[in-house]
Amino acid sequence: MPCAICDDTGWKTIEVDGVSRVARCDCWHQRSFESLLKNARIPRRYLHCELSNFEDHTDSQRRALRLATRLVDQFPVVDKGLLFHGDNGVGKTHLAVALMKEAIRRKGARAIFFETRDLLKLVRDTYNNQVEATELEVLRPVLEAELLVLDDIGAEKKSEWVEETLGLIVNTRYSERRVTVFTTNLTDAENTEPNSLALQLGLRIRSRLKEMCEWVEIAGPDTRELGPHPTHEDIARWQETSPASPKNRGRGHLPPKSTGQARAQLKPRERDGKADLKWPGGRAGS
Repeated sequence: MPCAICDDTGWKTIEVDGVSRVARCDCWHQRSFESLLKNARIPRRYLHCELSNFEDHTDSQRRALRLATRLVDQFPVVDKGLLFHGDNGVGKTHLAVALMKEAIRRKGARAIFFETRDLLKLVRDTYNNQVEATELEVLRPVLEAELLVLDDIGAEKKSEWVEETLGLIVNTRYSERRVTVFTTNLTDAENTEPNSLALQLGLRIRSRLKEMCEWVEIAGPDTRELGPHPTHEDIARWQETSPASPKNRGRGHLPPKSTGQARAQLKPRERDGKADLKWPGGRAGS
């Protein structure tokens, strides 16, 4: 059925200060959004991610949400991208996908999402004679996208080829000042630490990332383990019993079930109209 407003022309008549003008119809904007969203390669698991449904239980999650919203507001005139780093399940990928979708919806951004290991596999597969695509054809959308989300950087096995390929992506986008959002579980520790960005990616890439992105550490409970919309009691129990909880790492056994005293340690205090859970886990990823 054709659009009742524009009859599928994509243009509608509006009146500005008593003068009739034409503007893009809402149906045109919706079709454009759907096309850009399809080309963004967002995995089905993350299609539900929006800024509005991001769960922010801690101060660092609320700060990350503010910075993601600010990036969308300022896009495309953005000085720096974002690098979200922290533990599993704290919302890094959700927030990266959500801000990308919002930039597509509000600003018509040409954006693309890649999980780093998947991207490297696609590039590696081009070396097979049976694959028609070339390395440049695979990398061109990544290098030229107005907004790139590169998810889980550093999770791939370290090698000279990996460092060179990621270095090409980072250096090209750095030189062209294109907005990039990264997520990683790595920490910004010394290059002797096995879980450090410096060791896994190399000091040169780390230096580029420091200049081209604002590094945003996110700490919080693992919502993959807890499930959506956990209560304060759920989070307190997770902190006491889960081996993934920062306070339990390194222990050879699970701690006892949470007690009333443990729950009392998470007594919420109000900040900005929301409960702050006084997250005790220290630095994310530590």
